[in-house]
Amino acid sequence: MKSMPVSGQSLRSRESLWTRIHVDPWLLLLILALAAVDAFVLYSASGKNLGMVYRQLAYFAVGIAAMIVVAQFQPRFMERWVPVAYVGGALLLVAVLAVGTEAKGAQRWLTIPGVMRFQPSEIMKLVMPMSVAWYLGRRTLPPSFKHVVGSLAIVMVPTVLILKQPDLGTSLLIAASGIFALLLAGLRWRYIIGALLALAPAAAAMWFFVMHGYQKQRVLTFLNPESDPLGSGWNIIQSKAAIGSGGVFGKGWLQGTQSHLDFLPEGHTDFIIAVLAEEFGMVGVCLLLGMYLLVIARGMVITLQAQDAFCKLLAGSITLTFFVYVFVNIGMVSGLLPVVGVPLPFISYGGTSLVTLLLGFGILMSIQTHKKWMAQS
Repeated sequence: MKSMPVSGQSLRSRESLWTRIHVDPWLLLLILALAAVDAFVLYSASGKNLGMVYRQLAYFAVGIAAMIVVAQFQPRFMERWVPVAYVGGALLLVAVLAVGTEAKGAQRWLTIPGVMRFQPSEIMKLVMPMSVAWYLGRRTLPPSFKHVVGSLAIVMVPTVLILKQPDLGTSLLIAASGIFALLLAGLRWRYIIGALLALAPAAAAMWFFVMHGYQKQRVLTFLNPESDPLGSGWNIIQSKAAIGSGGVFGKGWLQGTQSHLDFLPEGHTDFIIAVLAEEFGMVGVCLLLGMYLLVIARGMVITLQAQDAFCKLLAGSITLTFFVYVFVNIGMVSGLLPVVGVPLPFISYGGTSLVTLLLGFGILMSIQTHKKWMAQS
């Protein structure tokens, strides 16, 4: 009978320890589990390239360290620096258009000679939801028409600059992260209905005046990939073949033919879930989706428990943006959406996007673990 209070006290001690170091144990456990899945799948998708696996794990280590560092800062400290981050990010995007490094027909990178090359649009994946949450969190909610327009102006500046690089996929996802914060602020239905009615003419305007030829081709390929099976339709046809051939239980680890015989392009990056589906089947895909759902559920719990409007809007928009990344990647690989070059979170190979993603989860951990400090201040 005496063991029960000790056990409860021990549990509270463990909880307080996690709180003291500002780490959410549930999110950390899920991230580490996804890192293990990533290493397992990437080894096969990369053709047993251990060097690539080690680099990805190194990116994870750097990202987790950065996540823990960010979690130490109180949300109110971050809130004070949001305007500086927004202006700085916008100026970096302008610099990309002026002196950026071009690769594969796009000008998306800034190069610091002898140091590094980075993509400023990745920074805006975090700065955008923070900026809209900062703007709306200081005002009466639900937002008035004037404040809706102000929020949209904040969203549009980086979106247009990224569109000019050109990077349609990233621009739409970054715009979505800001729109999510606006929706979570309690946007009135008349504004939502008006926006939906404006979608058709906006889409037509984008088609004729904004989208480049290769972007239009992606949409046409989505509608009919068999129209160019050896050209623009090749990726999606091979991806769907890999997913379908996996069946329920898959062919087994390292036994996929589409990826190992080089039929599946970009198998270690954007199309990596096709490799997982071929080797582990529907069961493997469902297990991965289950892990993603747990991450999203934890993010929504943190959102509901947040102490103020800024934290609620920021946590909710980060969580919903994570959902969109998962949805868009799986949708494009399975042929349900046009190919827009969005990596699968925590699974696709890549350093910058992974570290940015983990920084976002560091913000979530900060919001969750600083509640006591915020309530006292």
